Amino acid sequence: MTEQKRASTPARPVIVVIHGPNLNLLGSREPHIYGRTSLGEIDGDLTSHGQNLGVAVETFQSNHEGALIDHVQQVSGKAAGLIVNAGGLTHTSVSLRDAIAAVKIPTVEVHLSNLYTREDFRHRSLLAPVCLGQIAGLGAIGYRLALDALARLVLGQRPGASSGRSDSFHLKSHVATSSKKGAAKK
Repeated sequence: MTEQKRASTPARPVIVVIHGPNLNLLGSREPHIYGRTSLGEIDGDLTSHGQNLGVAVETFQSNHEGALIDHVQQVSGKAAGLIVNAGGLTHTSVSLRDAIAAVKIPTVEVHLSNLYTREDFRHRSLLAPVCLGQIAGLGAIGYRLALDALARLVLGQRPGASSGRSDSFHLKSHVATSSKKGAAKK
């Protein structure tokens, strides 16, 4: 591509995907809960799917809470959207929650397993109240669904427009709710 053509091509919006502790072990860690898809496969699929959607996808994984917080802060002003699977930090990290709230980037929380069918301590997400929505329990496809939603949001497309449907679908959703004690509330 020539410099002149490159300069006239608008930059694609960037969606940043942040994976928390132990997600580097996907594919081998408790596959009966998290599936057999590796983190590399998830990231590769998101990058490819993002290109088809018209967005760039950048991924980051760390087992360290401070590194995740630093990364959220570093993408402020660059990222048009965030997809966050904070793993176990979902239930404990006020600091990560505060970082997401501070950067004001549209964020979708993703979990491979259904938090509300697992141990009681997993039923409460500290991140959910500062996210647009939460996708849980759908395995690796949950990341792709989050990317679809954020791409539509940042590209200014009306959801359902490409399919020709006229139903009213609202991207900004309320936090997932559960009747179980300690679950996230609206």
